[in-house]
Amino acid sequence: METTCKKGNVFDIQRFSVHDGPGIRTLVFFKGCPLRCKWCSNPESQSFTPQLFVVKDNCIRCGQCVKVCPSSAISHDDELSVDRDKCCECGHCSEVCYPGALTMTGREWTVDELISVLEKDEIHYRKSKGGITLSGGEPLAQPEFARDLLKACKARGWHTAIETSGITTEDVWDLLLPYLDMVLLDIKHMNSEKHKSFIGDGNDAILRSASKIASTKEVEMIIRVPVILGFNSDTSEIAEIANFTKELGVEKLHLLPYHPYGQKKYEQLGMKVTDLAFEIPDRNIMQQLKKVVDDFEIVCQIGG
Repeated sequence: METTCKKGNVFDIQRFSVHDGPGIRTLVFFKGCPLRCKWCSNPESQSFTPQLFVVKDNCIRCGQCVKVCPSSAISHDDELSVDRDKCCECGHCSEVCYPGALTMTGREWTVDELISVLEKDEIHYRKSKGGITLSGGEPLAQPEFARDLLKACKARGWHTAIETSGITTEDVWDLLLPYLDMVLLDIKHMNSEKHKSFIGDGNDAILRSASKIASTKEVEMIIRVPVILGFNSDTSEIAEIANFTKELGVEKLHLLPYHPYGQKKYEQLGMKVTDLAFEIPDRNIMQQLKKVVDDFEIVCQIGG
């Protein structure tokens, strides 16, 4: 079996998932994303480099982290504190922090290292018709590493999928599509200016990606819409996305209700929390939006 030593940045591997593609799957979360969605639930996915998580409640004040920190960024005066301006995120403190108050998120992996983890569940992929899903972050931002990992998975007969914003070029899709069975593509809004104001970039590249994938008949595409109240929760906005989906000839659309599960992570990473307070759309709103999509004769489900 062909092997490769190409490296990429990954921040999590989630085994035994029944979401983000058919069957039992392993999700590989790539680190780094060019977008800045104001509701992002995985802020650790945004940076391309490793980051230090600080969970103060786990600290037992042993002082080992203070001793090994090369930049004197850590103190325990009243509680565990990290001066982010001094911290070089070398990870030395996390290596001696056994209670888990200081942990690093993200590291370099080779394709071979990842395959050695993924193949542990090969029997489950085969029995359930499952496989591997690349997520993030944005896997398309590490295209050669994503291609080599997908190629190695396909060589083993595993179903392959990618969860993506689609913000990339046609050349990148040419690299990846030969090794993909499914693309789970986020389309958040059809208005490019509103898209930019909430996400940090327009949607032109994303819509081009949708058209490119739809023209590749060997690859199944599912459009996914994160439903954010005040951004894209109006029935007319969902209807625009559904109409675009219909025009592409795509048969499935998933509506994903906003959840606030990642809010604590911003503080733990020393990042600024978004100044917008988003609410969870209730069941009635989601059912109303689902009916809008149903009217376009598209297979629609709530959740992915």
